Amino acid sequence: MQLPLEITFRGIPHSDAVETRIREKAEKLEQYCHNITSCRVAVEAEHHNHHQGNLYKVRIDINVPNKHIVVSRDHHDKQSHEDVYVALRDAFSAAARQLEEYVRIQRGEVKHHNKPEVDEEA
Repeated sequence: MQLPLEITFRGIPHSDAVETRIREKAEKLEQYCHNITSCRVAVEAEHHNHHQGNLYKVRIDINVPNKHIVVSRDHHDKQSHEDVYVALRDAFSAAARQLEEYVRIQRGEVKHHNKPEVDEEA
């Protein structure tokens, strides 16, 4: 990564363990795409009622040449995102898929569908 990784915590106190996990996962993103110019990760806890724990939202902003990739994992599946580590896993998995797609496009490995032939006699 050309610029240092930026990590932001909102609504939760800073956690060295969570920061370490984010750094590990961000490093692994470079396996998919070696020319990441910057990466910002925001972890936010949304406090709801007392019957549920915190729900975590993770947003990852990645800059690569000619593209800005944004992954935002809200708490759509409330059970799985009551755990910040599961929210991180899901967000970084989505980021890896988007980076893989970006690299495929850059290499020209995108499938092109043939247009159906039109019968001009009709």
